[in-house]
Order: sequence, then C-alpha cells, then structure tokens
Amino acid sequence: MNLIAAVDKNWGIGMDNKLLVRIPEDMKYFQRMTTGKVVVVGRKTLETFPGGQPLKNRTNIVLTKNRDFQAKGALAVHSMEGLLAELEKYNSQDIYIVGGESIYHQMADLCDVAYITKIDYEYLADAWFPNLDEKEGWELVADSEEQTYFDLEYYFLKYERKE
Repeated sequence: MNLIAAVDKNWGIGMDNKLLVRIPEDMKYFQRMTTGKVVVVGRKTLETFPGGQPLKNRTNIVLTKNRDFQAKGALAVHSMEGLLAELEKYNSQDIYIVGGESIYHQMADLCDVAYITKIDYEYLADAWFPNLDEKEGWELVADSEEQTYFDLEYYFLKYERKE
C-alpha cells in the first residue's frame, strides 16, 4: 500500500480541515498517481474534496465511525478490521492512503511506499503526517529537482519501508 501527501517542513498537512496550500503541479501529481486506483480517506477529509464528493475515476473507501454515513460513489467502512478486510480485495500496489491525519497514522506501518510532496515552508498547522525522516523503518529513496510555485520551493519525494 501507498501513502500520498503534501507536507510542510514540520510534516504539517492541514489547518482547520483544509490543506495548508494548493500547488497546481502537486494536485496534478496526486491525480496522476491515484486515478484508476483505490483511495482510502477519512470522512472529514472526504468532506474537504470538491463538493464533498468522492474522487472521480477511483475506488473511494471512507473510514468513518458514523454508521449512518453514506456518500454516492464511495464505500463506507466503520473499523480498521472492516477496512483491512475490504482492502484485501485489491492489489496492494493500487491502494493509496490519502488522509487525513488519523488515517495516515493508523495506516503508515501497513504501507510500503510514501509519495511525499515536501514544501520548504513552515505553516501554522493542526494536523500532521508521520515524520518519515524520524520514523523507524522508512528511508528516502528518491527526490526530485527543486520545484517552485511562486516563491514556494517544494520537492517530490519517495520513501520506502526497509525490509
């Protein structure tokens, strides 16, 4: 399974249930990586998507404790056990964990690859991604040339779990 996220210098991912910044090239990267794949998302993060709707051209699985939750075009599961049982139906390489904070933290140790857009800026954040530079068992295996969006510098990084 894969993790995918945009993080700031401190591994911040959001504030007030919103992304810290929207970088068009990062959005295109996310779309390119996840289209035709399975995305796992928390309910609160799903609500931040355009129109609060599941992502098009993907299998959307929403982890939520709310047993009454329904979203057209998404499958709701209500426990980690239920999520893991559902994910067994798919090729692990085609599964992307897309947030938010609690989903990332619950799933990080079950994933093999993390695609991180690292933004060279420190934002005010109230949600964080696990710091893979400090998390045992993860190593940086690829990074891009410096990218820029106005005055922001960012990099596309790939981490893998060590065997």
